Amino acid sequence: MSGETSSGAGNGAAGGARESAITSLDLLWGTGERPSRGPKPGLTLDRIVGAAVALADAEGLDAVSMRRVSAELGVGTMSLYRYVPGKTELLDLMLDRVQGESLAGEPAAPPARQPGGWRTAIELLARGHLALYRAHPWLLKVNEARSLLGPNTLRGFELCLAGLTGPHPYGMGLSDPETLSVIVTVQSFVTGVARLEIQTAEAAKETGFSDEEFWATQAPFLERAMKSGEFPTVAGLAEDTFAVESDHFTFGLERLMEGFEALVARRAGGPGVSSGGTAS
Repeated sequence: MSGETSSGAGNGAAGGARESAITSLDLLWGTGERPSRGPKPGLTLDRIVGAAVALADAEGLDAVSMRRVSAELGVGTMSLYRYVPGKTELLDLMLDRVQGESLAGEPAAPPARQPGGWRTAIELLARGHLALYRAHPWLLKVNEARSLLGPNTLRGFELCLAGLTGPHPYGMGLSDPETLSVIVTVQSFVTGVARLEIQTAEAAKETGFSDEEFWATQAPFLERAMKSGEFPTVAGLAEDTFAVESDHFTFGLERLMEGFEALVARRAGGPGVSSGGTAS
């Protein structure tokens, strides 16, 4: 009996998620129905999404609700429901909206290919991804494993692929699954760097305890630990090891690029790194 109930609940949840996804896709691609009666003059889906993004930027994703967004726009909450069914669909629209911001100034079609242009494409992908997190820290709290492919998201994917695919020396000369792995690798690296940077800033803001104060509090304990002889490797680190000016992002991106260059060279038949990891 309990198994039937659980299964029924699961099917219901799946059905609701499917309907929500279809509704969001209709809104993203402009195929959904528009309000036919009673909309407040001047209220548009674009204004609603823009207000929600601004609210999330200022106060975090938890602050975004249909009631709060309607208050920011100076309209009744029910007015919003004529344009978007709920927060789930609103979040889908917000994600595609900010992806559009990262494409501002980008050409409508991929630029003419240049030898080695894939390197530029990877750097643009990495720096653009980091800039997106810095502008919208709330993105770190969103499960993007199943992000819907709206027009802005798909256009960004198209431009990225166009810069990476194709034969050497213009593209990377990799298979399609490998090219996708390159994108996932770069984005995962950037997400890790952004998470550390943003969480460090958030911790200071939420606690009123600066990063300098945090480490200063630990200093006496760490000094005793270093003198104990139990942590000789840590004690032997250079004084500038944890310098705040260290650019971990650039360092990591350069190392990733070196690895990709070795792979591309190997596939092109030039000098690089063998499959066993030794220089060839």
